[in-house]
Amino acid sequence: MSFERSDVKIKFDENASQYDGQRKKLIPCFDDFYFIAISLAETKTKNPQILDIGAGTGLLSSFILEKYPDAFVTLIDLSEKMLDMAKERFVANQNITYIIDDYTKHKFDRKYDVVISSLSIHHLSGDEKKQLYQNIYSSLNQDGVFINADQVLGETHFMESLYKNDWKNKVGSSGLSKEEIQSAYERANLDRMSTLSDQLKWIKDSGFLDVDCVYKYFNFVVLFGRK
Repeated sequence: MSFERSDVKIKFDENASQYDGQRKKLIPCFDDFYFIAISLAETKTKNPQILDIGAGTGLLSSFILEKYPDAFVTLIDLSEKMLDMAKERFVANQNITYIIDDYTKHKFDRKYDVVISSLSIHHLSGDEKKQLYQNIYSSLNQDGVFINADQVLGETHFMESLYKNDWKNKVGSSGLSKEEIQSAYERANLDRMSTLSDQLKWIKDSGFLDVDCVYKYFNFVVLFGRK
């Protein structure tokens, strides 16, 4: 595990118990961000195989299970404590598989109808993102879809500054405590975001069709690709 990835694991382990409760305050566009992602997760299978990359507490998976209650969902994350929260969330669901591992290196042993991710892939370097998109493409069934609800780097220094200032202003007036805000800033320091244009290119280069940024709110985006 790289030094940077171990830092990410430590920070998210520390914040596991508060993570879900802070989401709406840290994501100004929470409802659109998550539910547009779910609306894109279309499959003809009633009990699809779904992979949640960097699943954390299983928040995104909980939304997709409302849409596909008979789905078989695999959650993979570096943070055991985050997945412990997911296990509590899905304690009554026997169709959930949990993998504690680095998803950039894990060898998946099945094909999926839908691959989803939220607020995780931006922790990877550009080269790691490119390789991951290729791995995701290989892991999908034909006509499978990939949806990534994430954050991107501004295309220019000016735009990146605009994005950061807007987010900090909104988080500062969100009602979170000073300690919670400071913790969020520390996690943000671990981000390795790439631009929207780069990521759309990398997803296309991986072989995906119909690649698009379906939603954008400052630097919060929902990206889509179909195999």
